[in-house]
Amino acid sequence: MPPGSVIVIVLLSTAISLTLIDRFLCPMWQKLTGRSPTPLQRIGLGHVLNVLSMALSALVESKRLELAKANHLQPVVPMLALWLFPQLVLAGIGEAFHFPAQVALYYQEFPVSLRSTSTAMISLIIGIAFYLSTGVINLVQRVTGWLPNDVNNGKLDNVYWMLVVVGVLNFGYYLVCAKLYKYQNVKVADVNSGSVDSEK
Repeated sequence: MPPGSVIVIVLLSTAISLTLIDRFLCPMWQKLTGRSPTPLQRIGLGHVLNVLSMALSALVESKRLELAKANHLQPVVPMLALWLFPQLVLAGIGEAFHFPAQVALYYQEFPVSLRSTSTAMISLIIGIAFYLSTGVINLVQRVTGWLPNDVNNGKLDNVYWMLVVVGVLNFGYYLVCAKLYKYQNVKVADVNSGSVDSEK
């Protein structure tokens, strides 16, 4: 499998998940609780799924390294690319919760004159994230021996576990912010979430 095509799994799972969330999960949630899930709740669930995806990636990489050592660090490890699918699908589902909810929150809370700007915020955040991830990888390469040129001699699983720790800390910070957040556009928040109090 060409490495560049692996990202297609994330995109496909995101597209499928968006449909399932919109058509089945949100209506079911509304029937059970009497209100739709708020953007902040959906963003939080997206955070959790991304952290779980990183943890699963760490476990799969540990298994791959074991196989690499058992095969005397051969360049090609006898392991199917299908092992990568679960964490990629999980990341895609997380994006399906995370990004549309962010757009909804920005569109709801930005002033009317800035609503077109609010829809561009996701692209800005993704761009910043790419720069930050490059910086993190460079830092890991300089400070540790986890990412040598030959990953069979490295500890990529440790990088994933580090990202799990960072993700958990980020989620904790997010929970504090979500708890303290007060909707600016109260009427719209009432219509969209059924209750403003659920996020206060």
